[in-house]
Amino acid sequence: MKKTIMMALMICLPLAVSADEDVAKLTGEGKQVIQSFFGDLKGELVKGMKEGGPVHTIDVCSKVAPNLAEAHSQMSGWHVARTSLKPRNPNNAPDAWETQVLQEFETRKAAGEDPAKLVQTEIVEEKGHKVFRMMKAIPTAEVCTKCHGVDLSEPVVQKLDELYPEDQARGYKVGDLRGAFTLKKDL
Repeated sequence: MKKTIMMALMICLPLAVSADEDVAKLTGEGKQVIQSFFGDLKGELVKGMKEGGPVHTIDVCSKVAPNLAEAHSQMSGWHVARTSLKPRNPNNAPDAWETQVLQEFETRKAAGEDPAKLVQTEIVEEKGHKVFRMMKAIPTAEVCTKCHGVDLSEPVVQKLDELYPEDQARGYKVGDLRGAFTLKKDL
């Protein structure tokens, strides 16, 4: 009996290690996808700020961000997006898993964790198959407050109201959890 249990453990142990290695590999790959997407998005937003300030950048973000997410999805084989508990664009509203993770991020931030380091990964079942899910928090930086902050200029408010009539993404302060990058990959 002991021998049978030991053999069963020896057979299952490599599977557990392999699953952990797969998660680590997927996490590393996901971080690279996020870094690439964020780098491209940030570049476009910085360019928009230089060309025409926050009002111009809102236009850039509304048009460029979805296209960048789609391009990075196609290039990487991952579904790439952004979400928030207070989305600007209702198309970016979180699903149930994302909502739970964002709430956990808020709890962890309140407990003193650095929002820039908040990452969550999990293998979940969706529609009968396994999916690797990953989220990385987006903390609010000083520049973000020009379009997401408490005291927005009147031209910014007018542009946001025009492009995003259901906008909830205002009132943030530096260091607040603005939202998260969210990735999915079918396994």
